[in-house]
Amino acid sequence: MSTTAVRTTEGLLAFPSTFWWGAATAAYQIEGSVEADGRTPSIWDTFSAQPGRIDNGDTGAHTTGHYTRYREDVGLMSSIGLSAYRFSIAWPRIRPTGGHGVNEAGLGFYDRLVDELLGAGIRPVATLYHWDLPQELEDAGGWTNRDTALRFADYAAVVAQRLGDRVAMWNTLNEPWCSAFLGYGTGGHAPGRRGHVGALTATHHLLLGHGLAVAALRAAGVTGQVSTALNAGAVRPLTDDPADADAARRIDGLLNRIFFDPILRGAYPADVLRDTEQLTDWHFVRPGDLATISAPVDAICVNYYQPDLVSAAPDGELDHGTPYPTAQGVRFHPTPGPVTHMGWSVDPTGLRDLLLRIRRDYGDRPLYVTENGAAYEDRIGPDGGIDDPERIAYLRGHLAAVHEAISAGVDLRGYFVWSLLDNFEWAFGFSRRFGLIHVDYDTLARTVKASGHWYRAAIARGAIEA
Repeated sequence: MSTTAVRTTEGLLAFPSTFWWGAATAAYQIEGSVEADGRTPSIWDTFSAQPGRIDNGDTGAHTTGHYTRYREDVGLMSSIGLSAYRFSIAWPRIRPTGGHGVNEAGLGFYDRLVDELLGAGIRPVATLYHWDLPQELEDAGGWTNRDTALRFADYAAVVAQRLGDRVAMWNTLNEPWCSAFLGYGTGGHAPGRRGHVGALTATHHLLLGHGLAVAALRAAGVTGQVSTALNAGAVRPLTDDPADADAARRIDGLLNRIFFDPILRGAYPADVLRDTEQLTDWHFVRPGDLATISAPVDAICVNYYQPDLVSAAPDGELDHGTPYPTAQGVRFHPTPGPVTHMGWSVDPTGLRDLLLRIRRDYGDRPLYVTENGAAYEDRIGPDGGIDDPERIAYLRGHLAAVHEAISAGVDLRGYFVWSLLDNFEWAFGFSRRFGLIHVDYDTLARTVKASGHWYRAAIARGAIEA
C-alpha cells in the first residue's frame, strides 16, 4: 500500500484511497440486554451494581440498545460512509461463566452483525476483549490468575472458528493498561481491586493472553489481520532537566514500553524491571512466555486521547492515587490549552509524535489509530439537531496530525473515531458523550450530530480541510 498523502490544489489534505475510515464501540457500552440469550454477568455488571462506583448509579444494563437495534446502527454507519467498524465481542455471551462450552445464541448475534456489516460494504474489525471479563473468572483470581490467559485463548478459538473467514481485523485486547493498572491497581475500573503488584501481575497475564489468542487465531485460519490495541501516549518532560527526563522515562516505561517491548521485541524493558524490583521479582513470568507474547502480528493499533506532561517532584512526593508503581517523585502537569469534557488535553501533536516514535523505535509496520475522539457537553438545538463544533475541530486537528505522520513516512492505514454512538462511558456512566451519533437514553432515538455529517463529507472526498 502506498502511504503517500498529498495536499490537493483545493487546500485539502488528502488520504490514500485505501485508507480505512472507521468508528469504534465496545459491547458493554452499547449493547444492553445483559441477561438476554444466555449471557452471564461480567466484572462490569458486578462493578456497576456497587454503590458509588459509577456516576449517578448508571449501568450498562440498557445503554443504547444496540443488541436489538444493530441493523439500524449499521444503516447509520452506512449513511456516514464508514469503510470499517470496530466493535467488541462480549466474552460472557460466548462462554457464559467463562468456562467450557459455547453459547450459540451469543455467537449468532455477532454472526448476524458481521453479515450485516459486510452487506453494507463495511469492514468488520473485532476486539476480543474490551474489559468484560466473565465474573466467574474474576472470582477465581481474574487476570492475576494465569489460568485466565488460557481461558481467553479457548474463547478466542471459538470466536475465530465462527467469524474467522469474514472479519477484516482482530484486536486481541483493548487497552490492557487500563485493565491492569485501573482494574487491579487503583480500583477505579472493574473489578475494583487495588495494588501495584496485582497490576503488574495482571499486565503479564493479559500479554500472555494476547500471545495465546494470536496463536489461536492463526490456528483457526483467520483471513483478517491480527493485532492488539494499546492506549499509548506521548510522555513529555516539563523541562530539559535530567530529573524531569527521568520522570518521563519511568512513566513511559509503564504506559508504553511495558506493552510494546514484549509484543515487538520479546522482552520487558530492563529499566522497568529495575524500577519495580522492590515490588516484585516478576516470578509470574515463566520460561517461554515472552516467545508466546511476541508472536508476529500484522499491524500495530493505538488508541490516543492526550499526552502526559511530567516532572520530578520534590522530596520524593508520592501521589497515592497514581496508577503507576514507579511514580514516587513524579508530578503530572496539565498540558496548556483547551480540554474536553473529560478534562483531557486537546493536543494533536501528541498523536503525531506517538506515531513517529513507534516507527523510529519499532521499525516500519502497518499502523492503525483504533480510537481517537472527544467528549463535549452536546446540546440539542431548537431544530432537533446537535451542533458540536468543538468535536469537529478536535477530529480535524487529529486527522491533520495523522496526515502529517503519513507524509513523514508512517505506514498509517486507518483511523477510527471514538465513538460511533453516545454510550455508557465506564465510571462516568452516561454523563459523558463521545458519539458522532446522539442517543436519547429515554427513547433510544439516534440523531447524527454535526460532527457525523462532517465526518461523512471527509470520507466522501477522502480528505479534510488543510
